[in-house]
Amino acid sequence: MAYMAKIGPSILSSNLSCLGRECVRMMECGADYLHLDVMDGHFVPNITFGHPMVECLRKSVGQDPFFDMHMMVSRPEQWVKPMAAAGASQYTFHLEATTNPGNLIKEIRESGMKVGLAIKPGTTVEELAPWANHIDMALVMTVEPGFGGQKFMEDMMPKVSWLRSQFPSLDIEVDGGVGPDTIHKCAEAGANMIVSGSAVIGSDDPRSVISLLRTVVAEAIQKRSLDR
Repeated sequence: MAYMAKIGPSILSSNLSCLGRECVRMMECGADYLHLDVMDGHFVPNITFGHPMVECLRKSVGQDPFFDMHMMVSRPEQWVKPMAAAGASQYTFHLEATTNPGNLIKEIRESGMKVGLAIKPGTTVEELAPWANHIDMALVMTVEPGFGGQKFMEDMMPKVSWLRSQFPSLDIEVDGGVGPDTIHKCAEAGANMIVSGSAVIGSDDPRSVISLLRTVVAEAIQKRSLDR
């Protein structure tokens, strides 16, 4: 089993006026990676930030932190090269936003980034399946993308379970409403990359929340390997 428990705070939940400092704080609290939400006002109703800010963040925090770019944009092809140049580590695009996933996957790889592929709650996991062996990570959204603070959609867990059964070594990420109250369901379903926003960043003790999330996922991974 190649996959490990990894916790990625969603930095959109942090104080945006001191983002560099917040990123460093999250890494110091034990985050495995940072999840950066890019929204263009078209694919989703909100607008967040683009590659100029990613470039500034990379300079501010150094080369070590892994930047998982969640590209909630209607033309993901347009931003591959700018994001790679800005210092993005992984480019996670939405299946719903492109007509040629294969070509986009190839472009991302050629730019030196890892490839993530995301699906909204309304998209079936079978639509993602043909690409699963060509990507580094699948992201199953557990809320409708575009807004923070939504309620976790437990009915997305069968997608995670199905992916884990079909692609045992794939990194599977969940994003939306994930925190101490919902982590057990995610871990049991087979998710190993956990995006958590307000539950981690809004906590008085982010270190202990990150640690708890990681422990639950690591225990589920261990149990799965013993059960096989």
